[in-house]
Amino acid sequence: MFSKIPLTALRVFESSARLGTFKAAAEELSVTPAAVSHQIKSLESRVGVLLFERGAGGVRLTEEGEQLFRTSHDALLALSRGLDALRPDAAEARPLVLTTTPAFAAMWLIPRLGAFRRVDPYLHIKVETGNALVDLERDARIDLAIRATSRTFPALHEIALIDEYFGAYAAAGFDAHRTDAPLDLIETVWDTPLPVSVDWASWCRAAGREAWLERAVFRHYDDEHYALQAVLHGQGIALLSSVLAAEHVERGALTPIEPAVRVAGARFVALCRPGREREPQVRRFLDWLEAEIARTRGAVARMAPDDARVAIRT
Repeated sequence: MFSKIPLTALRVFESSARLGTFKAAAEELSVTPAAVSHQIKSLESRVGVLLFERGAGGVRLTEEGEQLFRTSHDALLALSRGLDALRPDAAEARPLVLTTTPAFAAMWLIPRLGAFRRVDPYLHIKVETGNALVDLERDARIDLAIRATSRTFPALHEIALIDEYFGAYAAAGFDAHRTDAPLDLIETVWDTPLPVSVDWASWCRAAGREAWLERAVFRHYDDEHYALQAVLHGQGIALLSSVLAAEHVERGALTPIEPAVRVAGARFVALCRPGREREPQVRRFLDWLEAEIARTRGAVARMAPDDARVAIRT
């Protein structure tokens, strides 16, 4: 029944399509680029259509190639997991693969994973980080993505988690009202999908603190996690996400500055391929995640005074 399926060629094709080049596929499969090219041509001859468009800039999947990639990727992934399932204690052998941003991983998720392991010690969570969006439709290896976004993803299953806003925070005891010394304002790179700027000029205008800009010394960090560490060690004031600062405010390590002034942010969501949310491992993690997010939602609500206002709307 399956004797004529060209498994070797399909494996080479899937690797080439996923990685985007024949050279990268050759390195992954430990073969030569010429061998990869031969297998692709053989597969194209068998199906009777071109799977890649060749050009000076490299190769690109055709419409038929895209269709075959999705089919072959899912089939090979199912075969791999089927083989893994035969191993002893396989029920808990496969980790749940989660992708999120470095800031959310460092400042929210990883500090809480110890609590998750106490309630579910047999489910291993593999955390992959990066600010670039991951195509969950193309990479079925990933079980779940957590992102702050202003987009919708109609082809994916989406779980709404929490809305964020940005505010100014300093270490407990930091005197932000002194006028006889320069004021350290900490900046970071906001890799957010917002149509407005999250910056000190916007916040100071909304707070009526334009004078801060005249005596400010700007300290720049390329990641929010580093900015948070600088603030916690009393090195100045930073604009931080309410979601990622809430726990530190609850513990008394951070103090909101002008807490009634808030810059609207994105919304945190969990995303997966439709149907993946019903898999036992994913469901167990999502149940825990939603309970933890509910606690953060309460902490964020407690940070906002009754007269809080959104200074800038997205």
